[in-house]
Amino acid sequence: MFSRHKSELVPTEQALPGRSERPWHLADKHLVLGTPLVTDEAPEGYEVAVFGLGCFWGAEEVFWQVPGVWSTSVGYAGGTTPNPSYDEVCTGRTNHTEAVRVVFDPTKVSYAELVKTFFEVHDPTQGMRQGNDVGTQYRSAIYYTTPEQEQVARDLTKVYGDELRRRRLGEITTEIREVPTYYYAEDLHQQYLAKNPHGYRCHANTGVKFPATA
Repeated sequence: MFSRHKSELVPTEQALPGRSERPWHLADKHLVLGTPLVTDEAPEGYEVAVFGLGCFWGAEEVFWQVPGVWSTSVGYAGGTTPNPSYDEVCTGRTNHTEAVRVVFDPTKVSYAELVKTFFEVHDPTQGMRQGNDVGTQYRSAIYYTTPEQEQVARDLTKVYGDELRRRRLGEITTEIREVPTYYYAEDLHQQYLAKNPHGYRCHANTGVKFPATA
């Protein structure tokens, strides 16, 4: 019963109320990259990508290792409750998914390369879960920030979806929409696996590499 409840988005009027401001302090610098952690203003010429692919601890670790990525953070996106806490998101009553915000230099890594990485390191067919992590907060999502990103995301989703279908591995359930408000998670979750190297990683994935011809 609990798992089923957490796997369904709640009506807006039933969502938790949240709060008007973020109540926690965040570090000034990214623990691994040494760049600013809060990146509401990205450097000129840089782009922002936002993805949901299960537990954000392991997801962020994947992206901060990609050459050309300038900064990453973890947070909550795609939901209803303003400035939610981790505990609130875990109730399934905020409608947020755990998200990674990636600021990157498009002259060093393309958005397409980030989307391909996104598909390869999680299983986009699982709906409201990743592996044993069950709930709306673990759903797969691509939140685009420009019309160009939207086109790339939809084109590559079709390519990867066709490949998974050919292998009879299921249909992609990834949510694709314009980037919603992104709320930074608590400081203890930021670069969590740099602070706790033996911490939890959930990398459910299909094992399918992105088709080389795409």
